[in-house]
Amino acid sequence: MTTVRGYAAHTPTSPLVPFTFERREPGDDDVEIQILFSGICHSDLHQTRDDWGGALFPMVPGHEIVGRVTRVGAKVTKLKVGDFAGVGCMVDSCRECASCKESLEQYCEQGATWTYNAKERGSDQLTFGGYSETIVTPERFVVSIPASMDLKAVAPLLCAGITTYSPLRHWNVGPGQKVGVIGLGGLGHMGVKFAKALGAHVVMITTSMSKAADAQRLGADEVLLSTDRAAMASHAGSFDFLLNTVPVSHDLNPYMALLKREASMVLVGVLTDLDPPLKGVSFMFGRKKLSGSAIGGMAETQEMIDFCAEHNIVSDIEMVRIDQVNEAYERLIKNDVKYRFVIDMASLAA
Repeated sequence: MTTVRGYAAHTPTSPLVPFTFERREPGDDDVEIQILFSGICHSDLHQTRDDWGGALFPMVPGHEIVGRVTRVGAKVTKLKVGDFAGVGCMVDSCRECASCKESLEQYCEQGATWTYNAKERGSDQLTFGGYSETIVTPERFVVSIPASMDLKAVAPLLCAGITTYSPLRHWNVGPGQKVGVIGLGGLGHMGVKFAKALGAHVVMITTSMSKAADAQRLGADEVLLSTDRAAMASHAGSFDFLLNTVPVSHDLNPYMALLKREASMVLVGVLTDLDPPLKGVSFMFGRKKLSGSAIGGMAETQEMIDFCAEHNIVSDIEMVRIDQVNEAYERLIKNDVKYRFVIDMASLAA
């Protein structure tokens, strides 16, 4: 076992504080990574405060991890010591079910093993995430990061990036399509970048026109104010695809009216009850579809990283020190970040 330093929450109401714990030694299939940068995802805040229930403490958050490989197991083939590598939301799965065999480990029928707030497979040992010095992860759940990329801005791609890239690819977004991205935040700003790079005509749909200039800077061709009924009516029945990144319950019915016949809106943000209720008419007239999507499998995550390297895509970030993490959480509650906090893990040494 290796002693590792990190930051942890010990109760749902306590701040994150310095914490020392043990990591296993790398096995034959494992990769050990010195963590250089760790993104702060909104789900880190929800998990540490047990907003969704089932929190396991002590909890070391962080599932947007970029670092340098320091050790590899005897059977590791795709990475070597010194390579840059990333770890996202999951660190294992059953590897045997239909989903795992199709490289859709996020939908593992026995349940994926999450990077933190979970237990290692076959063990009572808690998984601890990226707000720490190192992580040991099976090679299958590690992606290779090209050295040419801006590593600190790559970190959020491991969650915010793949969460938006996966549905855009699955629903075959591309040239000639009109695509709406609903909500401009950590997920939404990546959705705009990806949809534009895939060749679509991109419309940012927002409740605030104060975000218009930034949306266009990110690549949006148009900005649609969702509270403007006349503007929404002028776009009715015109969208080929809608990516809904809003993380809280909201009225979906007006957005369904924007879709063309047989087009889809995909939810990637809200995990709670949908309120107000959806109206059947929103689906029936036009044979429209509402679906959901969760991150992506490991093969697709590597594809996403390679796509980003090719198209020079990274997240817009604000760097913080590890001792500023509680302040960053409070700012996150107020949506006071453009568009992702990233922890410089070198600050942990101080």
